[in-house]
Amino acid sequence: MTTFQSYDIIVSGGGVAGLSAAAAFGSAGFTVLCVDPQPPITDRNAEGSDLRTTAILQPGRLLLEEAGLWDRLDAEAMPLDVMRIIDAGGEVAEPRVTKDFVASEISDQPFGWNLPNWLLRREMVAHLEGMETVTFRPGVGTAGVLTRTDHARVRLSDGTVAQCRMLVAADGRNSPVRKALNIPVKTRRYGQKALAFAVTHPLPHENVSTEIHRSGGPFTLVPLPDYEGRPSSAIVWMEDGPEAMRLINLPEADFEAAMNERSCQILGPLTLASRRTVWPIISQWADQMYGARTALVAEAAHVVPPIGAQGLNMSLADQRCLLDLAKADPANIGSPEMLQRYHRRRHPEVLARVTGIDLLNRTSQLSAQPLRDLRAAGLNALYSLAPVRKTLMQLGLGMR
Repeated sequence: MTTFQSYDIIVSGGGVAGLSAAAAFGSAGFTVLCVDPQPPITDRNAEGSDLRTTAILQPGRLLLEEAGLWDRLDAEAMPLDVMRIIDAGGEVAEPRVTKDFVASEISDQPFGWNLPNWLLRREMVAHLEGMETVTFRPGVGTAGVLTRTDHARVRLSDGTVAQCRMLVAADGRNSPVRKALNIPVKTRRYGQKALAFAVTHPLPHENVSTEIHRSGGPFTLVPLPDYEGRPSSAIVWMEDGPEAMRLINLPEADFEAAMNERSCQILGPLTLASRRTVWPIISQWADQMYGARTALVAEAAHVVPPIGAQGLNMSLADQRCLLDLAKADPANIGSPEMLQRYHRRRHPEVLARVTGIDLLNRTSQLSAQPLRDLRAAGLNALYSLAPVRKTLMQLGLGMR
């Protein structure tokens, strides 16, 4: 009889979501194998590094603390005390409505803490190396999945086979595991792309994350630690696809001129401080968040546009739910009952957040002047109602 190396959990995917899931389950005492076909790029300036940033909101930080990761991240994490929304949708690209959502209205902590994705990968990989319960195999992917009543058998790209009681699919929007289990997804395309890069600027950001709305999508500045002695921010600039490709191919001086016009120079003149990267924007959600012996998490289960820091935080909420269920009944991890319970708890909230972010994104794309005026009026109306404003902030954090 052939025997295979056996684990409690196999995590397919070694991005930020997969690495954090491996750390969370490993810290809870489960044996974990984490695999990913692409070794993580952990150097800011290396070709292919992920220059996007992630705001870890309060509930996500609690999970990372429990997983033993936060101590490695805290020194580099930039607090987000204020979420500022600016409507610059008038005839001229300048602020005409500015509203601040302030964390101190609902909490004694910041909304979240911003970290570069490449740095998250670096610190998470380093943490896993010191965990006896976790085996991380970068450069090895999932090539096939065979499920049985009490286990899943995973064929790996190096020709080996491993076995587990629960398979966690954290392998992205084109998840091989999800496809192997024939779990359908629905996809909504916007014709948008997002440019991601870092800048420096003369004025301090003062821990304020700012979304500037005009047309095509939001232009978002998120605080980073100082870079080469100057205040620095990460930029996510969403535009209609052809315009995004035009922008990314501009000479650097022309690109800086375009981004300074779009930023309304709220932090003074921006200077490009990294290479430019571009990402497609979609919404996507799986019809169900589980299959036989398998849980879908993160982008394998749901993808949303980068608005309101929801993407990874939805993924961490998936992990929180799975981890709580596993710890409550460790003998039955991966059982149909556990996985159905996971789906019932998470899927309605995922659908609600996908729907809400879809609405916000479509609103941010508006180009017709009367509709842009209506958007500005709506922002004014929502902000002026204190109970509504506080409820929106709590919902954004996942506190409701």
